[in-house]
Parts: sequence; C-alpha cells; structure tokens
Amino acid sequence: MREADAVTMARSGDAHAFESLYRLHSRRVYSLCLRMAGNPAEAEDLTQEAFLQLFRKVHTFRGDSRFSTWLHRLTVNVVLMSFRKKRHLETSLDAALDPDETSTPPIEFGVPDLRLNGMLDHVNLGKAIEQLPDGYKEIFILHDVQGYEHKEIAKILGCSIGNSKSQLFKARCRLRALLQEALRSRAREKREAIRISVEQHKREKKFQYAKA
Repeated sequence: MREADAVTMARSGDAHAFESLYRLHSRRVYSLCLRMAGNPAEAEDLTQEAFLQLFRKVHTFRGDSRFSTWLHRLTVNVVLMSFRKKRHLETSLDAALDPDETSTPPIEFGVPDLRLNGMLDHVNLGKAIEQLPDGYKEIFILHDVQGYEHKEIAKILGCSIGNSKSQLFKARCRLRALLQEALRSRAREKREAIRISVEQHKREKKFQYAKA
C-alpha cells in the first residue's frame, strides 16, 4: 500500500492502513526516539506511545507538509513530554537569563559551533549530552541534532524565540565545559599510564642488572 493511500485510509479509521504506516515508519521513529532518549528500552516504549498518538491524531493530518515530517514532529513532542514527566522540579523555559548573562546577549547560532567540532573526535558527545539538564538537552537536540530552527522550537515547546536561543547558548557552554573536562581527564589518564609504564620499565631494568 502506498503511503498516501495508507494515510487517507488511516484517517478514516482503517486498521490495515494504520499497520501499513507502522511498517513504513516504525524503524525511523524508533531511531529518533533512541537518539533523543539514549536508552533502547525507553526508545521502544516511546515508539509505541508515538504510534498510539498517531492512531489518535492521524485524522488531524491535513497534508500541509509531508507525512513523514508531521510524524517526526509528533514523535519529538512525545519524547519531550516524557522528559517533562521525569523531571522532579519543573523549570519554566521562559525563565529570565541569569544575572551574569544579561550583559552578554546570546550570539546567533545559525551554523554549527566550530569550537565544539574540534573536540568531537576525542570524546563521546552522546555521554556529554546525557549530562545536560533536561531543558538544555531538549533545545540542543532539537536545534543541533534534529536541525529545527529557533522559531520552530519555540512553537514546539511553547517558549519564546529569544529563550530558545539563550537556552541553546547555555547548553553549548555547559557541553563545552563537559567536553573539556573529559579531555583533561583523558590527558590525566594518559600521563598516569605513561608514568606507570616508565616505572615498570625501570623496575625491569633493575631486575636485569641484578640478575647479571
């Protein structure tokens, strides 16, 4: 069944058409959930929730965009809602900038941050992203990973464009600090490994001299 036909029939409540849409898009939806959640089991649950929402809301699809784009947005919303539910303390996305940041307006982030790119070959970026606060993580994933513009993020999350930019600024600063610390930690481990190797080499030399 062609996607267009499946969508039309699913909007009318056809279960077979809905199954066709699941077969067509389940792997892509799962990949998106896994990329955002970072946990396979959670990604499977979120995938099921996304298709449950699809079953409930497919009749609202009007064809103004590609169906895959519409489903992508729906899935992102499902994942973000899951993030919010897991928070112990809700933090408003429209909170004011920290006092020490008011004098430095966020720069425009329309292109990849080159200061981060140089570190990506040396650390696991995914692990660093997982350490970000939920609010920062949402904005960073939507903008830098999924490629949404700030006006789109503002609409998805119900916040202002300016706040989306400021949250991304904070997320990148925090992420940069995490990546730099990871690099320093790796350098310390390397130095320690070299020190241990040198000490071992010295002991082996002394043993050889004593034996001789």
